[in-house]
Amino acid sequence: MRLSTDRLILRRARREDLDDLHLVLSHPAVMRYWATPEHETLAESRAFLAAMIDAGPEADDFVIERDGRVIGKAGAWRLPELGYLLHPDHWRQGLGREALGAVIPHLFAAHDLAALTADVDPRNSASLRLLGSLGFVETGRAEKTIRWRDEWSDSIYLALPRPM
Repeated sequence: MRLSTDRLILRRARREDLDDLHLVLSHPAVMRYWATPEHETLAESRAFLAAMIDAGPEADDFVIERDGRVIGKAGAWRLPELGYLLHPDHWRQGLGREALGAVIPHLFAAHDLAALTADVDPRNSASLRLLGSLGFVETGRAEKTIRWRDEWSDSIYLALPRPM
């Protein structure tokens, strides 16, 4: 499976993506609002990549490739929840919107989903703006939903209903 945009290729992960993906997963700013802190070892990223490659039908996930290099990931690790990561060298260029603009229609076309969901840390204003611009609406909030290092993070829950 491969999705293409003007500047990006979104495709299934491959073992040879390890070094590029590790550059993304080991960056503190990328992982600040993820479920886990940045990867300190290549072994952590190798395990993450293996899980992407070996994921079952509950997943529909892609690496984001630009100019032949993997710069992030986008998709659903566990349907219907949308997730994405992008290396900071590629922030503020509309690439997150471009990637999700390809992934979201694919997920609705490939799966019988009433809605896509997202769980965002309230401090992650860039992700909240991006998802809002794509039509996601807030459905709820919760406190202390995930422990990240020594602090608790809250959640804003969002949903994007299936288009009519």
